[in-house]
Amino acid sequence: MGERKIIQTMWKHLETPSNMPVPLGDDVSAIQTATTLAVLKTDMLVAKTDIPPQMTMQQAARKAIVMNISDLAAKGAKPLALLAALGIPKTLTKKDIQQIAKGLNQGAREYDTYIIGGDTSETDDLIISIAAFGTTKKGNLILRSGAHPGDIVATTGHFGLTSCGLKILTEELEAPPKIRKKLVDTVLMPHARLKEGLILAKTGAATASIDSSDGLAWSLKEISQASNVGFTIDALPIASETIEFAKQHNLNPTELSLYGGEEYELIVTIDPKHWKKVQKVVTQAGGKLIRIGKATAKKTFTLKQKGKTVEIEPRGYEHFKHEESG
Repeated sequence: MGERKIIQTMWKHLETPSNMPVPLGDDVSAIQTATTLAVLKTDMLVAKTDIPPQMTMQQAARKAIVMNISDLAAKGAKPLALLAALGIPKTLTKKDIQQIAKGLNQGAREYDTYIIGGDTSETDDLIISIAAFGTTKKGNLILRSGAHPGDIVATTGHFGLTSCGLKILTEELEAPPKIRKKLVDTVLMPHARLKEGLILAKTGAATASIDSSDGLAWSLKEISQASNVGFTIDALPIASETIEFAKQHNLNPTELSLYGGEEYELIVTIDPKHWKKVQKVVTQAGGKLIRIGKATAKKTFTLKQKGKTVEIEPRGYEHFKHEESG
């Protein structure tokens, strides 16, 4: 059983309230309060599967924060507080613990929030599990399920960088010095697009949103299933560094960009009537909103590139299967 099948099995045995603001299966959960939506998210980082070579304990702890903040960003929710539950092996030193604490604080403060509590236990492998709490107005919450045919598909950045960075770290591939640091830093020091997510929520122009931690192709599939639409991608946002690295090692830059994951960019669909205004507002705030295609009534995934139209395979990494799955 892969991760998604395990989750589906769990759902069948869980009772849920009748008035859930966010359905099971989206990036976050939420509870309606008297005046706002309390948005909740939890995600864990496990050393064996989530910490690549050369990543320090401080960077790993910071990444655990970013993973959770990124999902709040995708929903347009402002973080308020964080809890950290740590599974700590006996092999960790006092210095390791100090570095983990520094990383947790670093990540929290980057997004103007705090660690306010948590739990510790002894485990065989390092586990850093974060619970994030945020708020948003009910009308501002951006689900996966609101995309319509004709909506513009956009991202907050370019893709393929982390694929290249992971190959440098795990396969020891070489890269020119001028691009190596950027490629590796996307893996070791990722950033959540919180500023962009909050802006998109305020404009009300985003019809659906998801973060790209599972890869561009798989994230598009998630929106497709929730919104009952397909996608035509005619401007794949491949980073120039990805193209250079791929050329050096005879790799396919399109594959690196579609199936990498861990980018933590936002993938959003935008009502075309508001596209120019929204893009301008995000740009003025120092962010990016890059048009990559459009949503379609036909539930297919196609890529138009160099005069050819090909099908995009909706696959990405899945825990427990230890392979890409479609």
